[in-house]
Parts: sequence; C-alpha cells; structure tokens
Amino acid sequence: MKKKIIITNETKIRLDSFLSEKLNLSRNQCNNLIQSGKILINNKIKKKKYILKKKDLITLNIEKKKQNRNILPINLNLKIIYEDNFLVLLNKPSDLMVHPSPNYKGITLINGLIFRFKELQKIKSNRPGIIHRLDKDTTGLIIIGKNEEIVLKLQNQIKKRKIKRTYWALIHGFLPKEGIIDLPIKRNSKNRLKMSISPEGKPSVTYFKTLKMFNNFSLLELNLETGRTHQIRVHLSYLKTPIVGDPLYGKKDKTIKKQLLHSKKINFIHPITKKEMNFEIPLPSFFEKILSNLEKNIKK
Repeated sequence: MKKKIIITNETKIRLDSFLSEKLNLSRNQCNNLIQSGKILINNKIKKKKYILKKKDLITLNIEKKKQNRNILPINLNLKIIYEDNFLVLLNKPSDLMVHPSPNYKGITLINGLIFRFKELQKIKSNRPGIIHRLDKDTTGLIIIGKNEEIVLKLQNQIKKRKIKRTYWALIHGFLPKEGIIDLPIKRNSKNRLKMSISPEGKPSVTYFKTLKMFNNFSLLELNLETGRTHQIRVHLSYLKTPIVGDPLYGKKDKTIKKQLLHSKKINFIHPITKKEMNFEIPLPSFFEKILSNLEKNIKK
C-alpha cells in the first residue's frame, strides 16, 4: 500500500509520534518502518526524532494485510431489538468485544452476527455489518447493516454526526447538573490499550447531565458529539469521576465487577425509507440492581 500525507499546519510533533497516532501503531513498530526506509519525508529517509514541518510530504510504503474471512459462526443468542431487510439493532451484552483487534483474537460479536445473519458473509470485510462499536464491557444498543451499501450509508451518517447516541453511566463522585466536556483525545504513547487527554489529540466533545446523586456516586446521561475510542471513559476519568467498574480507567472495586456504562438510546435516519428511527432500551439487570441498592442506602 502506497499512501501520501501532506502536513498542512505548523507542528512541533516528532515523526514517530505522528505516525504512531496516525497509523495506530506502537512507537517500536513505527521506528522499524522508518529505519527500513518504508517511511519517506520529501522522498528522503529521516530519523525518528525528525520534527515535522508545514508542507512536508510523508510517503508510506506499507504492505496491506490480507483480510481473514475465516470467521467462525457461533450462536451467541443475540438480543434483537429491531430488524428489517436492511439493518438490525442489537442489545450488546457486557464482556463481549464487537470485533477482533491486534490484541484480541477470541470470540466477538462478529461470530454471532455471521451465525445469525447469513447475508453478512457476502460483505468483504473483517468487520461485516459493523457501523460503530461499543467497548467490550459497555452494554446496549448497536446498529448492524445487512449489506455493504447500508453499512456505507450509516457510516456516512456517523461521519456527519447525524446518528445521536445517548448513554447512561454510574460514576464515582459528583459533577455539575449539566455541562460539556471538550478535551482532545489521543492514544496513550506508553500504553497502546489506553487513550489519553492531550493537546495533540483529536477534538472530542461529550455532553452530560446529572440524573441522580447517591452517596458518593452519580447517575449521568451522556451524549456524544464525536465518537473517539473510549471517549466517555477517558473524559470522566480525567475529571476524577471515573465510571464505576471501568477496568481500564476506573477505581478498583472488588464488589462491582461489571462496567456501568450503557448505550440506552439511539436516533438515526433509516438509509432506505428515510424515516426517523428512535430506540430506547432498559438498563441491564445488574445495573438496575446496583442503582436499587444505592437508593436504599440513601433512605437509611
């Protein structure tokens, strides 16, 4: 794969840092590409510490990995909220990855989709039907497209921010009644599994509203303007109000072993009928039980 990138703004970022963020690779992987001559700056090999300048031309010569279509169909007893000839809405359970990643090759939602919807096997992708993703431990609504045309149309709605997603989360501590979290996010340079707040990150905006306050906890409603990886989790963690049960950004709690972040509502335009589609689902039973226990503690 040959790709060219032109730096359009003045920047003080190092070449290896820029590539790590842009290509979603570790620093070591980027350094290997630079040293092997597969990354050129203005048609010349540069050191990893090279500081990028405006109008620099980066040329990437990277072999594209072959897609693996050997996806094993597995019956995951998917919870279908809505289905027609073009798309499906599912209620994703906790502890289930949406698709494989470089760090995870186990069972994912994809296996269940291939089993339940045979037409998805025609889509030439390692992520057939996937419009957007939910983190492994996040529950709730997710949209699936049944063919490539629908997938592309819905992904375009995501890019244009026309799909509205509303989440509920239980957090440690308290926030104002409502507010906006506007903090840029980038991948953590020391831990590739995590994201971090950084001036060099991509614009990331989360709207929140406090629905209920308990002893040391709050129930929030959150809406995304952007959809960065781990966005809600990173934003809340940075404010010292992490999501309860968050294994990556939260506090250790032996009594709560599931992350309390739920994709509760979703709104979008049907790509074929052009009708407005609105869906809302209840919280999972384990989430409801914890809220009930917190409510009882308030009344004591």
